[in-house]
Amino acid sequence: MSELRIAVMDHGGANARILAKESKADFRRVEAASLKMPVRFGSAEGKRFFVRYFSTLQLNSHFISTIARTVLDHADVAKVELALREQVDALNDKLNKAIDGAEVLFKLHAVTTVATYDTVALEGEVGVMSSLGRRFLEGITKLDQLMPLLQTLEIHDVISPQAVDNQRSALKRQVRNVATAARAFALGLRRRMNAQARQVADTDAA
Repeated sequence: MSELRIAVMDHGGANARILAKESKADFRRVEAASLKMPVRFGSAEGKRFFVRYFSTLQLNSHFISTIARTVLDHADVAKVELALREQVDALNDKLNKAIDGAEVLFKLHAVTTVATYDTVALEGEVGVMSSLGRRFLEGITKLDQLMPLLQTLEIHDVISPQAVDNQRSALKRQVRNVATAARAFALGLRRRMNAQARQVADTDAA
């Protein structure tokens, strides 16, 4: 039986709006190889978080691991890398548990079909420059995978709209926190590099 179309469907306009709202990350000064990987996001959350945070996280992590390491003590840089890795790992662990929990509820309530999106998926190929970037991309992909599962359970009255919103908000916040932490760490290291450069300049001047 064909699906009844009683509303105007999206033909890519949603993706265009998401992409138009975000400034493009500048990779022109990044001289690093990247592993090209296919990506595909169907949910609004997955699309927006990928566009908004993935490239900036890659730029900040590249600065931390490559640029800062040329000037600052390697042990100090390693501490920052470890802190970021722990945050990404905690994010992926939480998302894995959320997906597993949703799948258990599917089985318990005999739900066999997952809700799908009528908007066009955002898909293409992206260059991944580091293991941290790859892990963060995995996190965004898992967030995208979880969103329709939660919506399906809400449609079937398995979980309440409030519970869905609470879980969605908490996970989005954790994804955002990883990107924010990368930016803060990069900024802190940049300040230390500038301070060190000023000290050298003052010593030379003396």
